[in-house]
Amino acid sequence: MRGIWGDGSFHFNASTKPPVGESFDYCLITCKSLQTRQLCVEQSALLARTDVVSLQNGIGNEEIIAEYSERVIGGTIITGFEWRGDADVEVTVEAGPIRLGRFPDGIDGSVQRLIDLFRQAGLNVEGSDSIRTNLWAKTLYNCALNPLGAILGVPYGGLASRHAWSVIEQVIEEAWAVCSAEKIDLPWPTAGAYLNYLRLVQLPATAGHNSSMLQDIRNGKESEIEFINGAVLRLGKKHGIDTPVNQTLVDMIGFKSG
Repeated sequence: MRGIWGDGSFHFNASTKPPVGESFDYCLITCKSLQTRQLCVEQSALLARTDVVSLQNGIGNEEIIAEYSERVIGGTIITGFEWRGDADVEVTVEAGPIRLGRFPDGIDGSVQRLIDLFRQAGLNVEGSDSIRTNLWAKTLYNCALNPLGAILGVPYGGLASRHAWSVIEQVIEEAWAVCSAEKIDLPWPTAGAYLNYLRLVQLPATAGHNSSMLQDIRNGKESEIEFINGAVLRLGKKHGIDTPVNQTLVDMIGFKSG
């Protein structure tokens, strides 16, 4: 691992099956959203008896995990990781602290202990008593930048162009309407206020990062578009809200992914 978190080599044991007879305080799920259900099915016995932590992109992972565990912890990470080769990753950017909270809301002793463990590891982390709100706040960021960066083939900083920004404004307007219908209490009073935060804070902080969808397309992998802009589409239909720009991004990523 190299980059803004420091450079070093780290070794760990890996297996497709957990050790027999062992118990765990936490299980961290970091797979792609498309793989969440399969993982939960395969590891259902393990997940049923531990705190399960979702450190994933998109909307819907925690709900899936909750079908297999009564102890779900949600997490958001706005940090850029880019694969440079086998067992080689670079941490490129960080736009804010990791946030952890009991899903859908609250903080308890188990969550606080996990926060303390992350801090002991040197990570920038905060507790959240409304992690569902934080998950949607991160999804706004992902909806705006992730697919557009992949379609245009540019790092996030390239999306400050007025032409790209015009698309971003429409993406956020649609997603904001969906959040309002879902009664998500976002940290910003209006879509315009969030767009200002995105333009002045988040975009500069992650300007050099290539989106995960761009990396997926380049590596011939499926993207998580269905759990990001696709979530806006599904909930838009639920509430009778038109989301044509998000639909276009979903279709274009689908085309580029083959």
